[in-house]
Amino acid sequence: MAVDLIKNIQNNFNALSKGQKLIAEFIINNYDKAAFMTAASLGETVNVSESTVVRFANTLGYKGYKDLQKELHELIKNKLTTVQRLSMANEYSNKENALKKVMEKDMDNIQKTINEIGQRSFQEAIKLILNAENVYILGLRSSSFLAGYLGFYLSFLIKGVKVVTSGPNDVFEQLLKADSKDVIIGISYPRYSKRTLEALDFCMEKKCKIISITDSLISPASKYSNISLIASSDMLSFVDSLVAPMSLINALIVSIGMEKRDDITSSFEDLENIWNKYNVYDVNGKDNK
Repeated sequence: MAVDLIKNIQNNFNALSKGQKLIAEFIINNYDKAAFMTAASLGETVNVSESTVVRFANTLGYKGYKDLQKELHELIKNKLTTVQRLSMANEYSNKENALKKVMEKDMDNIQKTINEIGQRSFQEAIKLILNAENVYILGLRSSSFLAGYLGFYLSFLIKGVKVVTSGPNDVFEQLLKADSKDVIIGISYPRYSKRTLEALDFCMEKKCKIISITDSLISPASKYSNISLIASSDMLSFVDSLVAPMSLINALIVSIGMEKRDDITSSFEDLENIWNKYNVYDVNGKDNK
């Protein structure tokens, strides 16, 4: 799974049968289309049998065609441009279906995350965060919204929370003082920000503990991480579904809050007094002045 599918095909090309070579050539040249074909439709397209397609997948080391197809989906998710992905989002082209389809996909991603999240990794991540001297939260581009949200709530619960942003100071300058006593929470989703990955590499060299929130154990962020928390983000469109990652972050915040409940009760009481004094929130539907 860690090997790029196209390289895998190229490495095994000479060992393939004549019919399998036709499949290989079609996938290399049309992987964006092949990803959404059944074994039968792919075989029909290149004039071979469905069983030949299945044997092709087996020859490449996959248990079956579905496993090969998953790898094709990863290839699309990581390598296609936004324009290419937009042109392929046919299931959302019907305006009446778009709302339902998008929400159904979000629900699928949450269910997949529930089924696959490692409870042990989740609990270990909580321990690392609670024992850290500082917690740096790094998420750039679309992941910056997740990083900001996590940083906002985590700062109420523990000290030393720093959200790394793409502002006037480069990310490396903001991480300059991080060391082995600190934890880095790196949030990275396709198309993976190169700057985020470079920053994680920088922090790994500084012996920081790294927790990644990402979409797969084979994502580039995972190789830098002590712990990877996986939340699915699949949605073939110019956007990715960030509902499951947000839900995972909520679970992280709530769990840490429960661990720190006795310590933070007085802090929240002080906050409520400040919010009331300065009319931070609208009370009883009246306008704040």
